Amino acid sequence: MDKYGFIKVAAGVPRVQVGNPTFNVAEMEKLLRRAAKEQVSVMVLPELGVSGYTCGDLFLQATLLHRAEEELARLLARTRTLPVVFMVGMPVQAGAVLLNAAVVCCRGKILGIVPKTYLSGCRAGDQARWFVSAREWNGEEVTLCAQRVPAATDLLFEVSGAKIGVEIGDDLTATVPPSSVAALAGADIICNLSASQALVGKSAYIEQLVAQQSARCLSGYVYASCGFGESTTDAAFDAKALIYENGTLLACSKRFAWEAQWVCTEVDVARLRAERAMHTSFRVDSACETQEPYWTVSSGLPAAKKPLVLTRKISPSPFVPDGVQLAEHCYEVFNTQVTGLATRLTAARVTRAVIGCSGGLDSTLALLVTVEAFDRLGWPRKNIIGVTMPGFGTTDRTYRNAVLLMKNLGITRREVDIKKACLQHFKDIGHSEKVHNATYENSQARERTQILMDIANQTGGLVVGTGDLSELALGWATYNGDHMSMYGVNADVPKTLVRSLVAWVSAQETKATVKRVLEDVLATPISPELLPAKNGRISQKTEDLVGPYELHDFFLYYFVRYGFSPEKIYQLAKQAFARRFPAAVIKKWLHVFFRRFFTQQFKRSCLPDGPKVGTVGLSPRGDWQMPSDASSAAWLEEIEKL
Repeated sequence: MDKYGFIKVAAGVPRVQVGNPTFNVAEMEKLLRRAAKEQVSVMVLPELGVSGYTCGDLFLQATLLHRAEEELARLLARTRTLPVVFMVGMPVQAGAVLLNAAVVCCRGKILGIVPKTYLSGCRAGDQARWFVSAREWNGEEVTLCAQRVPAATDLLFEVSGAKIGVEIGDDLTATVPPSSVAALAGADIICNLSASQALVGKSAYIEQLVAQQSARCLSGYVYASCGFGESTTDAAFDAKALIYENGTLLACSKRFAWEAQWVCTEVDVARLRAERAMHTSFRVDSACETQEPYWTVSSGLPAAKKPLVLTRKISPSPFVPDGVQLAEHCYEVFNTQVTGLATRLTAARVTRAVIGCSGGLDSTLALLVTVEAFDRLGWPRKNIIGVTMPGFGTTDRTYRNAVLLMKNLGITRREVDIKKACLQHFKDIGHSEKVHNATYENSQARERTQILMDIANQTGGLVVGTGDLSELALGWATYNGDHMSMYGVNADVPKTLVRSLVAWVSAQETKATVKRVLEDVLATPISPELLPAKNGRISQKTEDLVGPYELHDFFLYYFVRYGFSPEKIYQLAKQAFARRFPAAVIKKWLHVFFRRFFTQQFKRSCLPDGPKVGTVGLSPRGDWQMPSDASSAAWLEEIEKL
């Protein structure tokens, strides 16, 4: 692994000739040399690839077995200088029995042999006819290529600090796959040497299996299945190669290719280990209590001296999925918000809701959620009281959007101008209205919150909070002002996702007048509008003051979700935002993020209730527990060294 926890892995599918180890090994060598050139540390090749998977009764021929061993010895000699741990599949003679085995090699040495446990029975051949299952074989060592090596299923292989587990083909389809036990024993990455015949629908099935197993094991999973050249007497093979990480596809080969296939990428082992540390379910359970401890065999490959140049995609919007997944994601988040609010209203026996409507993104989303909740409950929308509270910084654009949205959604509209009350308050506390400092701004936010709370008391309603997760992370909320509500529907929704949710609702909206307002809200700069407007336009843009929310959401995701260091977050951000922000800009706002995140914890320590919608949350009741007076010194010092 490199210093950030990445290790480069590959899956290769060479052309084969059935029963011709000389040809097959030569093709493997080509891929191995490519792997070394591209700094791959671990490479997986198909099941029984040295001999060919479909040899049938030729597996019982001494000539084939001897030639396979001779060619493996030649491959070991020719790859002695390559810093790659590779796994080849071949028939291995173990005394009087034959094993379908994965031979794990590095720099001319065989590190170990892992025999297959669950032998295949299919039209390509019943493997129990030629091979013995690992469960039936009681040996511990095998002599292969003049090397006496361990041969067992309970082996892990240490490669540059990462631990690698191995299973073969149908081992993956078992009720309890060997990889499950290997993962609990510490395997970060599972490698599967396979030979899956092509059948209608099977490719999708294999992808589901690999995705689910990598997610269940919280591991990387590298899968290589044989392809062109295998016998088509009763089957055909599609050269499938896959690399997954915790359920996410990182790389996939072209199917039914006539040429050799190759996929490689980096697996983030540090990320996987962070996931395991957070999951209480990832423990040795009763199914493994009788399992003997795994043995770890060192490859001798050291950690990478320099960080890897990443080829995997780093999304600049980790909270917002790409493509067709976005609509489903928005559907789930929005309906979780709706369900949470509806449940709270019925539990509190409250049939009215009060919400401050500013014409901004957050209040718009909160209003849309509230309207949907009332519709689902069968309650009249007039029971929703939307309150506009014009202040010193309110612009015509946001005011107009707030009014139009309330009117067209059919809710009750109230307006309370806060300017006179704030001026009186300034006079009472001896503050000049010309001094536009925190007192000037926060007085307005607290006045608005007081109005909402009092109207809720007056009408027997519940104040719906509008603040989002990104604002809570940065502390961009007035303590006991917009920081407070009776139920915060957006509290777990980051700003980048708020925008996507409003756009998703807009795309489904059939009422043209509502749709036009939502589109203009999306086009309006984000602002608290607490400073006087200039020529009727917003003078206070949030992202000019605290930084781009897309950067802060990126920082938040990797800090809270995985506990990554500022240095690693910085490196990931540089790649994700290479075309958007210079490195110096990323560093500047990273410093702001960590400084504000630590100093503003006291606001998060007393948050109102709100529905959890994702894997990153800041609720003090479980998602994020941190002392309000914790020091940020270590994190900020690390940033200064970047």
